[in-house]
Amino acid sequence: MGVLTTEPLGRVLDYRAPEGGCDPGDYVVVPLGPRRVMGVVWGPGEGGFDAAKLRGIERVLDAAPMREEMRLFLARAADYTLTPLPAMLRLASRAPGLGEPPAVRRVYRASGHEPARLTEPRQRVLDALAAYGGAPVTLAELSAEAGVTSSVVKGLVKAGAIVEEEAPRDLPYPPLDPGAAPVRLEGDQVAAAEALVAAVAADSYSTTLLKGVTGSGKTEVYLEAVAECLRRGRQALVLLPEIALTSEFLARVEARFGARPAEWHSGVTATERRRLWRMVSEGQAQFVAGARSALFLPFRDLGLVVVDEEHDTSYKQEEGALYNARDMAVLRASICGCPAVLASATPSLESWVNAAQGRYARLDLGARFGAAELPEMHAIDLRPEKLPANRWISEALARSVEARIARGEQSLLFLNRRGYAPVTICRACGHQIGCDHCDARMVEHRFQKRLVCHQCGATKPMPEACPSCGVEGRMAPVGPGVERLAEEVADRFPQARVAVLSSDLFGSARALKEQIAAIAEGGADIIIGTQIVAKGHNFPLLTLVGVIDADLGLQGSDLRAAERTFQLVRQVAGRAGRSAGRRGVALVQTCQPEHPVIRAILGGDEEAFWRAEAEERRVAGMPPYGRLAGIILSSPDVAQVFETGAELARADAPLRRIGAQVFGPAPAPIARVRGRHRVRLLVKAGKGAPLQAALAEWIAQVKLPAALRLAVDIDPQSFL
Repeated sequence: MGVLTTEPLGRVLDYRAPEGGCDPGDYVVVPLGPRRVMGVVWGPGEGGFDAAKLRGIERVLDAAPMREEMRLFLARAADYTLTPLPAMLRLASRAPGLGEPPAVRRVYRASGHEPARLTEPRQRVLDALAAYGGAPVTLAELSAEAGVTSSVVKGLVKAGAIVEEEAPRDLPYPPLDPGAAPVRLEGDQVAAAEALVAAVAADSYSTTLLKGVTGSGKTEVYLEAVAECLRRGRQALVLLPEIALTSEFLARVEARFGARPAEWHSGVTATERRRLWRMVSEGQAQFVAGARSALFLPFRDLGLVVVDEEHDTSYKQEEGALYNARDMAVLRASICGCPAVLASATPSLESWVNAAQGRYARLDLGARFGAAELPEMHAIDLRPEKLPANRWISEALARSVEARIARGEQSLLFLNRRGYAPVTICRACGHQIGCDHCDARMVEHRFQKRLVCHQCGATKPMPEACPSCGVEGRMAPVGPGVERLAEEVADRFPQARVAVLSSDLFGSARALKEQIAAIAEGGADIIIGTQIVAKGHNFPLLTLVGVIDADLGLQGSDLRAAERTFQLVRQVAGRAGRSAGRRGVALVQTCQPEHPVIRAILGGDEEAFWRAEAEERRVAGMPPYGRLAGIILSSPDVAQVFETGAELARADAPLRRIGAQVFGPAPAPIARVRGRHRVRLLVKAGKGAPLQAALAEWIAQVKLPAALRLAVDIDPQSFL
């Protein structure tokens, strides 16, 4: 049998089938050298050698076999991204304890017999069991509910009043009722929901771009498609770009269907991940809400894939297997023969063009749900403001914030920079503190009293003296981050309650969710946040959004700088005025009010912006009208990495044959990360060029040194 393991061997290995046989898709344990590793039976072995020398498969694991559609998905995703197939298999087998037998736990239920001695604590335990309606509960649950120690429960077991027994740990998820609490849709929502329901009912592949202004009810619309999927007994997957979004989303699903969906993201415990993986594979989890890696779960009968906020850059995996979850979601839906829905208020240009060219269907929601109105958009020209060097809030914005505080409403100040200051410089000698392992400046995080490298995560204390010249007391922050903005807010609005939302300030996903929930309930007057605040949150009291530096994203030569700035500012502005009767205002601080992107943001003619941006890309032959691939070489030896890059550039015949061009090698903008020197090459090809095959042939010509790593990034989103 041919077995694919997760080891970096790059190919399927032949093994002798075990006694009793095995089938394609079975999870197995096989010997590999002196070790025992997990793998999947990929199909028949290749043969061509002495069968007597074959080592045997040692055992077949007690797990649902990997379905053929999943194996095809992994193979096609590997081919598209030029990722070794074992690395793709690792993404699909991340369940803790996959090879272990089904786990059990001890649970407790009432026996129906009264204990000989009934104390007040014992009575509370029996009352708690009765409140559970006879359902078995764990010791921790029962003790907490009754407010007693575990010894009281154990005493009742000995007295025969409670039965202790073992039950499977990996239980099915509660069923969701598609008819539990239907939402009353209005206007455009009705037609959009009917179209998505029809797509699910067709039991065939399609992709639909669901475009709607912020607050227009996109979630309610695609949940109608989820309801139809559940009625048909199939499974639904909704991808979300941020863990912090899941809490509000789960509450909305529970209100709609009477039970919560399963969760899959980095904040979920290992026990819950094992349970979800098994239940999904057995069809006992109807609806999964998760991060991008949820695409690789072993769904038994996937009937719908939704990518919420499909434009979000966090859907691009930038380490290990480099893939875009939006594109892989469309691929998986096509293989499963089910609809994919891409939802966004500000779609990616790729999705907009696909819809314009008829490859995707498109549904538009043009108005906010209910009586809520879209926010007014205004620019604040910072050039005549003459702000002091250590101030970033203009007088016009400050007056608007004060007015909201007086009315009991919330204001959001948006600055897409984490930490206190992006650069720390010595006023005596000009030295900027950089990372010891990367060519990147360290960012001061004053709340943590540390300097942090945002490339590798290295930290060190803030020095009293300059590391270069030794002068004390001259280290100074340059530029603002959200922590520094919080200082200005505390000084400017001393009576206000302030909350700072930045991913690095919370030790867990749970803590971040709790803070967002507290803000939504009115627990802050002023919210200061990075891009995390732009991702779908609903703060009913929020009526003012102030964008501190709208020009920040327009700097540099990023291909997508205009697109991302437009998306981010429009998204964050859409947080304002989402409740009926509270008209929102967005004030955009800028030194370039005449810039085409700023004018497009303020003017609100999104279609004109996308048309202009698409035309620029078309003329330049850039995505989505052309193809790009990034080649990233890294090594501890700077000479080695440049020599290999130059050798690749010289051997470009396979690329020239398809009309592709090679640019570079050149040092990456951040030329050293974690002690490894980095060089980039960029390959540009026509839209229909067979790029992957040419890249594979090109790279195979060069023998890579042992210490050198080469990564291929198809359709790169970042050029750092």
